[in-house]
Amino acid sequence: MTKTTFTSESVCAGHPDKICDQISDAILDAVLVQDPQGRTAIECLAGNNRLIIAGEIGAKAKVDFKKIAREQITRLGYTDPKFNFSDQSPIEDYVHEQSPEIAVGVKKKGAGDQGMMFGFACRETPQLMPLPIMIAHALVKRIDQVREEKILPYLRPDGKSQVTVEYQDSKPIAVKQVVIAVPHKESVDLKQVRLDIFKKVVKPILENFGFKISIKDLIVNGTGVWHNGGPASDCGLTGRKIIVDSYGGYARVGGGCFSGKEPSKVDRGGAYAARFLAKNIVANKLADKCEVRLAYFIGARKPTMQDIETFGTAKKSSKLIKDFMDKILDTSVEGILQGLDLRRPIYLPTASYGHFGREEFPWEKVV
Repeated sequence: MTKTTFTSESVCAGHPDKICDQISDAILDAVLVQDPQGRTAIECLAGNNRLIIAGEIGAKAKVDFKKIAREQITRLGYTDPKFNFSDQSPIEDYVHEQSPEIAVGVKKKGAGDQGMMFGFACRETPQLMPLPIMIAHALVKRIDQVREEKILPYLRPDGKSQVTVEYQDSKPIAVKQVVIAVPHKESVDLKQVRLDIFKKVVKPILENFGFKISIKDLIVNGTGVWHNGGPASDCGLTGRKIIVDSYGGYARVGGGCFSGKEPSKVDRGGAYAARFLAKNIVANKLADKCEVRLAYFIGARKPTMQDIETFGTAKKSSKLIKDFMDKILDTSVEGILQGLDLRRPIYLPTASYGHFGREEFPWEKVV
């Protein structure tokens, strides 16, 4: 019997990088409301008392970027100017029209960029996702919940989780350690924070997954102090949390991020298609673990690579599995957009707590 461990992390919705992801995707959604054919590549940079929005847009839409950004900053709890980043901070807008050299490929129903994408699924959780990342997401979501609902009113926006899972013969058998980082009011002692986080966050979440740890295996704020979070303490950037967004490092991911990009950009649309295919292969009991690989070049209507890896777990032949993929989804760019109905304003919710393993998204549907 072989024992190993694997660790994944996630971040709260108020993490600086996630602030930027959510603003980028809120802008994308606003564009798609007005123009479902709209094209965007929106990037944000959040720093000390400053937000910069940049990128490209090609759409029949009029969008107030600064207004959208302030709405998201407010929603995420950054309303106190004394922390040097808030809904009152200055915002700079450098968004310009999309390059016609890029637009020409998209107008011909081709890919909006080159790249490779990977989709993954396994039987470790009901969502057919790796266990470590699913626990990590659940922990940060609960941290946000106990702050927003004032169950632990002394917590401040921002935060992270990290989970180490022990495996025996490739099957998860225990949670070995949980690490939480979360800023809090100076008036509350760290010992109290640790106890409250254990009782209100870690213990109930792990029980939901069928595991438990003792408080000695919980680390909260490893340096011993964290009072001031957000972009004033740690600069944020769109697209910097792609491992958090995908499979927690458990499986391969492509070369580009998701947030701020409309789905004809295959970094996003292709990654969603690959996850849809991988999940359905596992859900339909064709394999217990599956990776789907896609690749495109800019302007390409169809993938230049489409392949699978089942890690020795296939229940059916490779030909049957590939025929199944072809049946359930056309992986041409237009086929993905139509087959998964992606030209809709559905992207803001993806920008926190992961893009995969959440039933509300169309790429998670089982056929």
